Amino acid sequence: MRRARRVVLGTGGAVVLLAALDAYVVVTVLIDIAEDVGIPLNHLERATPIVTGFLLGYVAAMPLLGQLSDRYGRRPLIHACLAAFALGSVLTALAAGEVMVVAGRAVQGVAGGALLPITMALIGDLWEERERPIALGAVGAAQELGSALGPLYGGLLAGIPGAVVAGVELGGWHAIFWINVPLAALAALAIHFTVPPGTPSTRPSTRPSTRPSAREDATSLDADPAAAGTPGAPATPPAAAGTPGVPATAPATAGTPGVPATAPATVAGRAVTGRVDGRVDGRMDVVGGALLALALGLLVVGLYNPDPATAVLPPWGPPVIAAGVLVAVAFVWWEIRSPVRLLDLTTTRKGPLLATLGVSFLAGAALLVTMVFVQLAAQTLLGKEALAASLVLARFLAALTVAALLGGLLARRLGDRVVAVAGMALAAGGYWLMSRWPLDLAGSGLVMDRDLVVAGLGLGLVIAPVSSAVLRVSTAAQHGVASAAVVVARMMGMLIGIAAVSAWGFYRFQSLTARLDTPLPFGVDPETYQRRLADYTAAVQAALHTEYTEMFLVTAFICAAGAAVAVLMPRR
Repeated sequence: MRRARRVVLGTGGAVVLLAALDAYVVVTVLIDIAEDVGIPLNHLERATPIVTGFLLGYVAAMPLLGQLSDRYGRRPLIHACLAAFALGSVLTALAAGEVMVVAGRAVQGVAGGALLPITMALIGDLWEERERPIALGAVGAAQELGSALGPLYGGLLAGIPGAVVAGVELGGWHAIFWINVPLAALAALAIHFTVPPGTPSTRPSTRPSTRPSAREDATSLDADPAAAGTPGAPATPPAAAGTPGVPATAPATAGTPGVPATAPATVAGRAVTGRVDGRVDGRMDVVGGALLALALGLLVVGLYNPDPATAVLPPWGPPVIAAGVLVAVAFVWWEIRSPVRLLDLTTTRKGPLLATLGVSFLAGAALLVTMVFVQLAAQTLLGKEALAASLVLARFLAALTVAALLGGLLARRLGDRVVAVAGMALAAGGYWLMSRWPLDLAGSGLVMDRDLVVAGLGLGLVIAPVSSAVLRVSTAAQHGVASAAVVVARMMGMLIGIAAVSAWGFYRFQSLTARLDTPLPFGVDPETYQRRLADYTAAVQAALHTEYTEMFLVTAFICAAGAAVAVLMPRR
């Protein structure tokens, strides 16, 4: 049985890795996609939805589709998500315009975002509570591996030579998305043969145990009402995450987006209704999920400016952002008062938890800004191709990976708070150094490499302490929902962070180049034209340099804010 569960874990981890890779793969080929779908290089702000569309779908889909797997089963929902992921990949690969490529990425995001909570829910179904953190850690590692390998993976696939078959381009950046179709099909086959069928409430328990599980106790009571309260009858354990006096039917991480309370608990053979792990009688928090998705969508739309020549925000920006904030407040109000919740953390200490999630949010914002704009800087200022530019970013990603391991070791000795504060402070220093990059990056020697390593080490140190702290401030029965909250907070930070920082950066670029006239080779001699073209190119390069360095300076302030918030994290 343990071997079977390891196979399930490996399959689920591979599915999560596939979705995580595509969350970051596009940063490598953003310029190539923009050129092919008709977005000019001096208007890269129009390419922002290619990134934010995926992230918005990813975050918005996590809670509700995960809960939907409670009702219809894990295997059918994973199959549906893999099919939608393949469909979104095909739409993206075939895209001839920016609307279609954004739509394809959004479909990919919705499908990919649901795979993580469903996999975590599957772990809740199959693993005992004391063994569950290791399995959850493996899934989390697959998610983190996707962030580290995504840009390199995209750069390698984008290097496939172009090939047109029946009028369809298969090579270049298109290959990144075409390859998802056979990968999704293989993953679906693996899921079909490894994941148990049925819903959590109907599937027999596969957890190894030397004594009756909580579900078996409840079932035996349900079958023999007379046994309830009878000496020698198995006692139902007290609720770990529900209302006092309401027994829990399994020690699962119920309450996680997609993690079920497997069956109604029983007392004296009668089903006990009421709130259990954030849900009432198996109902889903549709209102909460809709409010969260609407709030994020309004904020992203309000921050997106397709014409940043005159202002940071579009004309509709301030009212739409205000509406997004109001909807976010409504979401919080609903989650506090609703008996059915997306993330039920009733018994968790709110102050340390919110501080920890805040650090995860700010670290996510800094992470994606780095991955997008270091790649763009390497392609525009250094003139590198996609793969070579991803190797420049690899300095940051390698340092991030090493520091993630180091952060766990240091947190055991020094405590989560100290390491998180130090990590965010070190990252702030790294981004401050990046904001001072010279215009001649190609001749700067090891300066660029040094600064990327410092920033990567700082952000990497934060990963383990944040995950550890959120588990310590939550009860054992809520470890799954707390772990999911860390991922959601980081992805929300990426979504809002890249939208806000890029809005400012693209505005600065347009303001710096507003008075530049593109030289034309008409009416002038070739020598004069070449001189004017060189001057124009130098001015554009200087504007790009200013844009990138100012965005890195903003990111330094984000990390400094993260260090301040980390002071409020639990000490040990």
